[in-house]
Amino acid sequence: MNDVESRLEGAILQRRKKGGRALVPFLTAGYPDRDRFLAALEAAARAGADAIEIGVPFSDPLADGPTIQRTSQRALDQGITLERILDLLEEQRDAIAPPIVLMTYANPILRFGAERFCDRAVRAGIAGILVSDLPPEELPELGRLLSDRGIDRVLLVAPTTRPERAAALARAARGFLYLVTRTGVTGAGGSFSSRLEEQVRTIRSAVSLPILAGFGIRRPEDVDALRDLVDGVVIGARLLEAIEGAGDPAAVDRAVGGFLGPIREALDRG
Repeated sequence: MNDVESRLEGAILQRRKKGGRALVPFLTAGYPDRDRFLAALEAAARAGADAIEIGVPFSDPLADGPTIQRTSQRALDQGITLERILDLLEEQRDAIAPPIVLMTYANPILRFGAERFCDRAVRAGIAGILVSDLPPEELPELGRLLSDRGIDRVLLVAPTTRPERAAALARAARGFLYLVTRTGVTGAGGSFSSRLEEQVRTIRSAVSLPILAGFGIRRPEDVDALRDLVDGVVIGARLLEAIEGAGDPAAVDRAVGGFLGPIREALDRG
């Protein structure tokens, strides 16, 4: 394991020291277009994001619900590729204050080349990578390449994950562990898994790594239900829905700030 300090973990722990929980908004790269995407990034940072997750548009996003699928397809239709995303993030590196987590699938990395991808991620200032369909045992060279470059490997724990597997994933992860709150795909509302408290106990007995919850978090009330259990939340589909009708960068700025403001307040309640 690389001994370079984790920017992601540091940002989450800094928020905890202030008495709050971390906010990690999710944005689809290049959506709705370049200028409005950049406006959303800036607005998320101003709204108190501790990190920002950026999704790489992919033609077969198995874990994503209809909102993220729709935004991904729109970005793909505009010619957004992994290389263009890395170029854009490299251009904007000094303008983006929160650490960036790039969420993708295995196929785009394999087509790009794992070592080339990791080198470009360093140049783009990316702090963490989440490959949602790639267990850490598969393509082990990717984990080594990321570790050698000081990039965190964020891993997912699902409601169906066995306790011993959850503990193993927690030990293999870096930056934070992404705890999926419910079965199914992203975006849909509904009740959270009844196993969340048990899973958090299992993970915390194995490591001190921060735990962030995601999937189905749409309102401040959802945050209230999770705040005392985890170290922060990832919120994506509902944010993207708020952006959908924004016709220019100024409207995106208002939409992002208006949506994330109450979420930030809920995370900061004692």
